[in-house]
Amino acid sequence: MPELRRIVVELLGQLGSSREARQYLKQFSRVEESRFAVVKIGGAVMRDDLDELAAALAFLHRLGLTPIVLHGAGPQLDEAMEAAGVPVEKCNGLRVTTEEVMAVARPVIYRANTRLVDALEERGVRARGVLHGVFNARLADPERLGLVGEIESVELEPVRSAISSGALPVVACLGESASGQVMNINADIAARELVWAVRPHKVIFLTGTGGLLDHRGRVISAISLVNDYDHLLAQEWVHSGMRLKLMQIRELLEGLPSDASVSITSAANLTRELFTHTGAGTLIRRGEVIEFHERVPAERLSEFEALLENSFDRHLQPDWVGGRSVRGFLCAESGRAAALLVDGVDGIPYLDKFVVTPEAQGEGLGAALWQAVRQHCPQLYWRARAANPIAGWYFQQSHTTHRKGQWIVYTIGVSDHEQLTRLAEDAAGRDSGWKI
Repeated sequence: MPELRRIVVELLGQLGSSREARQYLKQFSRVEESRFAVVKIGGAVMRDDLDELAAALAFLHRLGLTPIVLHGAGPQLDEAMEAAGVPVEKCNGLRVTTEEVMAVARPVIYRANTRLVDALEERGVRARGVLHGVFNARLADPERLGLVGEIESVELEPVRSAISSGALPVVACLGESASGQVMNINADIAARELVWAVRPHKVIFLTGTGGLLDHRGRVISAISLVNDYDHLLAQEWVHSGMRLKLMQIRELLEGLPSDASVSITSAANLTRELFTHTGAGTLIRRGEVIEFHERVPAERLSEFEALLENSFDRHLQPDWVGGRSVRGFLCAESGRAAALLVDGVDGIPYLDKFVVTPEAQGEGLGAALWQAVRQHCPQLYWRARAANPIAGWYFQQSHTTHRKGQWIVYTIGVSDHEQLTRLAEDAAGRDSGWKI
C-alpha cells in the first residue's frame, strides 16, 4: 500500500501539485472508512460514461478510499417504457409508478446496478450490488403517485457489511415497506436521506454536464449559499432543473455539519475535483460571510498582514497599505481569505492582493471570495508570475492575458486594445508591497 500511494501521489501531482494530493489523501485517510463519501450517479452517466465512471471509482478504491455509490436509472427507464408502450407520467417532479411501470422499472434498475458492479470487477475491484434493504419506506401518495415511496428510515447495515468485506457498495434507489412492498424512490430524495444517515466527509453528484452551468454554459466553480443563493435564484437563467437542484442541495446541507460540501462534477473529472484545490466542477457549501469594506479596518489590518506573510512566506514593507488608494477590502469572517482592491487605470479596479489559506482553498472559500470580488467589479485587472501555482486558474477566470516581462497581466471586462495596453503597463510597474 505505501508503494501504491507513492505512485498515486505522483500521478495526482500531474493534476495540480503533489503537495495538494498529499494533503487531500491524508485528510481523506483520517475519515472513518464508511464515511469517506456518498457518490450519487445520474442514470445518464451510468449509460453514457460507464467506463470513465468505473475507472474513477476503481482508482479511489485502490487508494483505500471506499465511496458509497448510489445510482439512478431515469433515462434507461424512459427508454424501456417507450419500448414497452408504457406512457411516462410525472406528478410534482416524481415519476408516477403504477404496477405496470414497476414491472418495467425493476429489471431496468437491476441491470443498471449489475452493469456498474461488473465494470468495477473487470477492473479488479470487489463490488457489491445493494438492491434492497437500505430504504424503509411507505407509499407517499398511492392515489396520485402509485408505488412511489417516502423514506421513513435508512438501514446502513447492508452498506457497512459490503465495506467491511472489502467491497464497494453500489446502492439502488428502491425502497420496501414493512410488509415487503417494493417501491420506486426518487434518486435525489434517496441521496439526501442516505447522506443524512451516513454524514459523509464528501458528497459528490456525478452528472453529464460536470457541474452547474451559468448563463453562458460555463461551469460555476463554487457557490457559497450564504453569499450566492438569493442572488442566483433571482437570475432569469436559474430556473426549472437548476433551480430545483440548488434548493435540494441547500436542504441537504442544512442537515449536515457546517463544514460539509457538495461537489457536482463529471466521472472524468472526479479525481481532479477531489485532489486539487481548484477542483473541476461546482463546489457548493453553506459557506461563510464575505465582508466588504471600503477601507481596510484598523482591527483587521494586522490579521490581514499575518495572513499574507504566512501564506506567501515573505515580509511586507512597513506601512505598505498607506501608499495605496484602497478601493475595497473583502475578507472571510474566519479571516482565512482576503482580497485588496485599489484604484487603477481609467477607473478600473486593480486586484492588488488575493490570499487564501491552503485549507480554505480546499473548502472552496477562495472561489467564494472570487465570486464576491466579481460581483463588486464588472471590470478588473491584476498580475501574477507565470510560476504562480494558481496561474492556470487565473487564466480560466480572465477574459484576456498579456505577458509583460516577468508578469502575466489578466483582465476582465475590457476589450479596447489601447486600454488593455495601458492596463498591462500599469500592472507590470506596480510596487508589490513586499520587502526585497
